[in-house]
Amino acid sequence: MAGETQESPYTVSALTAALKDAIEGRFSKIYVEAEISGWRVYPSGHAYFTLKDDGAQIQAVMFGSTLERYRVRGFLKDGAKVMVYARATVYAPRGNYQLVVLGARPTGEGELMRRYLELKKRLGDEGLFDAGKKRPLPFMPRRIGIVTSEAGAVIHDMCTVLTRRFPNIEIRLFPSLVQGDAAPKSLIAGVRYFNGLSGWRADLLIIARGGGSFEDLFCFNDEALVRAVAGSAIPTVSAVGHETDFTLCDFAADVRAGTPSIAAEIAVPVMDELTARLSKSCGAMVSALRGRGEWYAQRIDHLYGSLAAALNLGRVRVESRLDGAVAKLARCLAVLGSRREWFVQRVEHVSSSLASALELFRTRVAARLENASARLSALSPYAVLERGYSLTTSESGEVIRLAGEVRAGDTIVTRLKSGSLRSKVLAAGGDAENPEKKG
Repeated sequence: MAGETQESPYTVSALTAALKDAIEGRFSKIYVEAEISGWRVYPSGHAYFTLKDDGAQIQAVMFGSTLERYRVRGFLKDGAKVMVYARATVYAPRGNYQLVVLGARPTGEGELMRRYLELKKRLGDEGLFDAGKKRPLPFMPRRIGIVTSEAGAVIHDMCTVLTRRFPNIEIRLFPSLVQGDAAPKSLIAGVRYFNGLSGWRADLLIIARGGGSFEDLFCFNDEALVRAVAGSAIPTVSAVGHETDFTLCDFAADVRAGTPSIAAEIAVPVMDELTARLSKSCGAMVSALRGRGEWYAQRIDHLYGSLAAALNLGRVRVESRLDGAVAKLARCLAVLGSRREWFVQRVEHVSSSLASALELFRTRVAARLENASARLSALSPYAVLERGYSLTTSESGEVIRLAGEVRAGDTIVTRLKSGSLRSKVLAAGGDAENPEKKG
């Protein structure tokens, strides 16, 4: 165009090379104060992480040779606040830059780590993480509830592991957020959902999410969520992040799993292994029962033989004793037969003596009775009637001895030798001691 100066454009490679020279030249030896996030040490021995503050973040790497000098100090971890000595580098193929950390020293803890540790201590002091409150997982759960994101590989990997190990398992997913400010509320809703179901009761509850930085996993440190996990009526497994990640949900759950896949492995046994163990146990039981049966059969045979011998010996002894008793009885009968006549004579003699004794006794008793009768007649008040006397009694039969014992108008009875007279008293009789006195 007229009036315009045409400039040579940069290629992407040229621009990146220019920026690389500028950045690496100016920032080759710098100190940076920041908070570590997403700390990971890979099999190569190198550590990759992020350095951040409230306004920005930058990727960083510490190579294995440098890391060996600091690993024993233990301060290089998520949430640590550090001062690093580093140089800036640009990776041209991707057009991004990072810091190569050459040295580091701690300067304190980051804000998220401080909040994490404070909440962990407070809830721990309340007893929320006590080992005595942990429940054993069911050996063979039939229904498992999972609270995690419906997107990503976590739910797919868990379902694959669960169904491979135990094909008949029932799995129900509560899709929830697993990152960000809204995640705790969503996760709590999942815990409450499975605890509130009545028609489909889960035997085990798993809260899961894949790996991430300390910030990505921080929603699992929410106090309300931790309390919901600790208060779950269903035994709970927390499977958040990787083996080196620890969230407060891990401490509140009954069991912590290093990864979601590990959670699936510990949740259910392997059906094939159970079948094999059951078959082996059945075979061992059958063998044990067969051996026991043979032992009992031998024992019964032995007891039968011992019992038969004992019974036979007893029969012989009984027969011998019976033969002896019969022989004694026969001898007794023979003796009784020989002495029968003597017994008959003895009985006749005793009978004759007894008859004589009875006759003598009867005679003596008769004599004594006659003597007693004569004496009784002599003493009887009625005997005087035979001699001409009389006996006067009251109408009730009481003997009247004195005239003063009756009064005018009384009826008296006079017994004579033959018969009796009834009289009515016209006037009271005189004194017995003074017959002349009138009543």
